[in-house]
Amino acid sequence: MTSNQEQKVSIIIPYYNSMEFVGDCLNSVLFQSYSNLEIIIINDGSDQENTLYIEQSVTDERIVYIKNEAKHGVAFSRNQGLKKATGEYVFFLDSDDLLTENAIEILAENIQDHPAIIGQRKRLLRPTDMEMPIEPPELNVEEKSSRTLFKGGSILNVLIKSDFIHEHNIQFYEETQGYTDMSGIIQFILYVEKLPTLNIRTYYKRVRNDPISNPSLVQRSIEERTKDFVRIYLDMVKAYGGAEGAKQFLDHLFLHFYRRQVISIFTDEKHFDEFFTLLATAVNVMDPSLISSQPSHIRKELTHLRSGNKEKFKKGLQFHIEARDFKNAIKGFTRLKRYIYKKFFLKRPMKDNYIIFESFLGKNYSDSPRNIYEYIIENNLDYQCIWVFNDKNRKIPGNAKVVKRFSLAYYYYFAVSKYWINNMRQPLHLVKRQGNVFLETWHGTPLKKLVFDMRDVYSANPRYKRDFYMQSRAWDYLLSPNSYSSEIFRSAFKFDKEMLEYGYPRNDILYAPDKEERASRVKEAIGIPKGKKVVLYAPTWRDDDFYEPGKYKFQLQLDLHKMKEKLGEDYVVALRMHYFIADDINVEGLDGFAFNLSKYDDIAELYLISDILITDYSSVFFDYANMKRPILFFTYDLEKYRDQLRGFYLDFENDVPGPLLRTSDAVIDAIANIESLKKDYAERYDTFYERFCSWHDGKSTEKVVKKLLFGENPKPKQ
Repeated sequence: MTSNQEQKVSIIIPYYNSMEFVGDCLNSVLFQSYSNLEIIIINDGSDQENTLYIEQSVTDERIVYIKNEAKHGVAFSRNQGLKKATGEYVFFLDSDDLLTENAIEILAENIQDHPAIIGQRKRLLRPTDMEMPIEPPELNVEEKSSRTLFKGGSILNVLIKSDFIHEHNIQFYEETQGYTDMSGIIQFILYVEKLPTLNIRTYYKRVRNDPISNPSLVQRSIEERTKDFVRIYLDMVKAYGGAEGAKQFLDHLFLHFYRRQVISIFTDEKHFDEFFTLLATAVNVMDPSLISSQPSHIRKELTHLRSGNKEKFKKGLQFHIEARDFKNAIKGFTRLKRYIYKKFFLKRPMKDNYIIFESFLGKNYSDSPRNIYEYIIENNLDYQCIWVFNDKNRKIPGNAKVVKRFSLAYYYYFAVSKYWINNMRQPLHLVKRQGNVFLETWHGTPLKKLVFDMRDVYSANPRYKRDFYMQSRAWDYLLSPNSYSSEIFRSAFKFDKEMLEYGYPRNDILYAPDKEERASRVKEAIGIPKGKKVVLYAPTWRDDDFYEPGKYKFQLQLDLHKMKEKLGEDYVVALRMHYFIADDINVEGLDGFAFNLSKYDDIAELYLISDILITDYSSVFFDYANMKRPILFFTYDLEKYRDQLRGFYLDFENDVPGPLLRTSDAVIDAIANIESLKKDYAERYDTFYERFCSWHDGKSTEKVVKKLLFGENPKPKQ
């Protein structure tokens, strides 16, 4: 595409503490196919680190940098940008969003005699969402009603002629933080009947993956957003309410906001009166004829707001909530079970001696929850234990009640059990009652960056950080295996309750006096030939390669057939995939050599039988190091995993207690020369053991149980 680039486009970018995003944003502007740009960046009182970052980024001669000494808000910053803009066109861009590479060129080429033109935009949940369609659609321009185009209340992704801005004195409302686009849009509603819109994507609207640490304006609390919306609505009606089209547009925006947010606004009883008064004020300036066109329950609520009848409004709202919940419940059995849980089970008395256990999403009888449970039954403690499994017919030792995950029984026992013990995050819809005690055992020492220490989210759930934060607020205790983990957990999980620094109960088996006998029994049960040494291969999952949340792809890179050919006389291989991996590993033609033990319950028992561990970036090597046996790292995709997908807490190349190997041949050679490797890495291994394993003494389970159930504190670590 070629276009006349004689006319300058001023791109106005307010910036506030968004250094993790603005680099991508600026690059998307600087490398536009349309080069005649004026890029106005307004630093709206960012902190020192963010200010330093943006000021070091201002290197292109087309950039105009403005610094507000204090935070005034996005509207103030846009108004500052408009004062500086010298282009024939203006375009507003948020500092966490991005443009497609020819966005400005396409918009400028097709605006023609119109005062503005609008492109298509896409929500950007994760970096991979920027992948372009294989066959982009053929360009099409269609004129639509301004009211229709701006019904979302956003002025982003709109190329506007400066003459129109000056003629109608477009300014942004500075009295609120959010919803200030309404004050820029209103002039289009007043004076422009139709505008052209493209069918081509020109804009990526980022949904910030961390609404906890640094939320966007739309990720603030519902209370803040409601106050902002009602205030700007009232002031806009006061200023433009005499114009029929503008008033109707504003009223429809208010109704849209009300219908989407009203239930959330009134969830907190403490602020009921405040928000009733606020919304009643807004309803009383709205055109009353619009009320009659609403659904009956909304019509009644608005009528009670208008008349100021709190009690009738409260009853109507409660009916609205109940009706919504019931209507949702009857859409399927899964929803119905959750409805019964919240409406009935949560009202049952809590049972102080009930403990509910779950490990790896119900897939295993394993890990620290298993150790804690077995300690309870072996010591005849007076507790009713409930275990959650995906298979309701699962058999385990002791007299525990076994329930199927997400069954009615599952919801009943989660509702009435005082103690919850889990090594994963609990489902978001479970409600922690007053009196519940939640022990989160977690499931490893972190190598890969976790949650709030991650910059981007590549996993199947783009709301990973938000969900994790909400789930972890329910944890009363969190287990830690070493001081390194304690520090990371507090940062990555934003955990501020009690850390139990006792080591992991699951590792007690590695120090048990009968561990050799147990290893022999496990080998025999699996069918490993006598006299053969065991290599355990336990890789992790890749965040960006998935079918759906919780189901990740995995293509085996280790050449097992070559391993069998070279090492088969002395070794067998035990394969243990991560519990997230959905693929079955093909071991056809490897009978007697490769054993797929991915569904084996307790990986600690596989540690016991293994002479060598091969892993990559899985945290299993931290636990295996308790054995002081050789560890090999098969890291064929190290750069991608380290630099793009996750990032590491350790200096991986220099701190891990074994060699980093890129090919199957290198792995085979290392195993063939394992005794020499053990000597080469002995000093590093000792240092690693002291740092990550020294808290373990075989008594972690006892310490945890005595603390959790009896409030006893073990002797402090020496």
